[in-house]
Amino acid sequence: MSMRIGIDARFYGPRVGGGGLGRYVSELVNALQQVDRENEYILFLKKENFHECAISAPNFSKRLVDIPWYSVEEQRRMPREVRLAKVNIMHYPHWNVPVFSRVPFVVTIHDLILLEDPMSARATTRSAFVHGVKSVGLRLALEAAIHRSKHIVAISQYTKRSILEHFRVPSGKISVVYNGIRPPSGGESVDLNRFGVRAPYFLYVGNRYPHKNLEMLLESFADFCRMDSQTMLVLAGKDDVFTRELQKHAKALGISNERLLWIDTPTDALLARLYIDTSLAITPSRIEGFGIPPLEALSFGVPVAASRASSLPEVLGESVRYFDHDDASGLTRLMHEAIVAPELWSALRNKGVAQAETFTWKKTAKAMCEIYRHYADRRV
Repeated sequence: MSMRIGIDARFYGPRVGGGGLGRYVSELVNALQQVDRENEYILFLKKENFHECAISAPNFSKRLVDIPWYSVEEQRRMPREVRLAKVNIMHYPHWNVPVFSRVPFVVTIHDLILLEDPMSARATTRSAFVHGVKSVGLRLALEAAIHRSKHIVAISQYTKRSILEHFRVPSGKISVVYNGIRPPSGGESVDLNRFGVRAPYFLYVGNRYPHKNLEMLLESFADFCRMDSQTMLVLAGKDDVFTRELQKHAKALGISNERLLWIDTPTDALLARLYIDTSLAITPSRIEGFGIPPLEALSFGVPVAASRASSLPEVLGESVRYFDHDDASGLTRLMHEAIVAPELWSALRNKGVAQAETFTWKKTAKAMCEIYRHYADRRV
């Protein structure tokens, strides 16, 4: 018997939903269209990404619900939209679940940065009062998502442990379903000189929120610049208010503009070229629910240095070299080795490619299909 499955796809695509959550939703939706031609899927989308979401399977359809996430409108209007769709089960890919919806649902929890990293949780452009009210609301929504869900999907064992530490739920209510990766392509057509990138360079890919620990990365690079006069640091991600703060920090550290390049929202082709030509890809995060950028780098066979924090050792295994997330000098040493002794990294190249190949979106989609099937309400 086929099911009718709803997916809250309002975060669909990196352009609208961001490089992490937006990519998760788009890749999952695309992979589900390849692996499941039996069940019916209804994708709830915003106006900004409605046409961006491509339908390639006859059992998938789109429903326009132009409702902002984390809003009063989300809580007021989404329950009705979901009810009218008459789905057997909803999948919310984030914990912003409508509290008053009575339709059974599963929820994906990527991380608990809101609770575990005070610096990121407090990062806001709003007033202290507005932020305080918003934080209480977000905490309540998270509590509701955890406790009212039929099942919880964690994207790593680390995230599952975090949920169990913060909430009183049975371990059996949580399944670990790893993300996949689909390395960017088209790099052969890109000339990095046009973007101001010159080799050698180090590469960071991702957003610039406080938990990404980019202040420490800049401090390490400032130390490295005292022993090297050529290597650049390229930071590829979405330009935002945090970028401006980091640029001030870099200036205070004495890093010249010629050594530092900020690339706003790179295309897949540019990102692929950046990975291919880098001397070292760096992930300095204090917290990561999974870690797609370092896996993408590994898929290109390039050296990766990552912090020994949260999910990163679980996901990256023995294919990278690690440093402590608060040890700027340790990262500086790895930077220096990548430039003066690249042969020290050569043994990791094949390991890295093999590690990256273990994570595919088809595996993710197949696992999610089983979860939908198990927890759907057949009475609808």
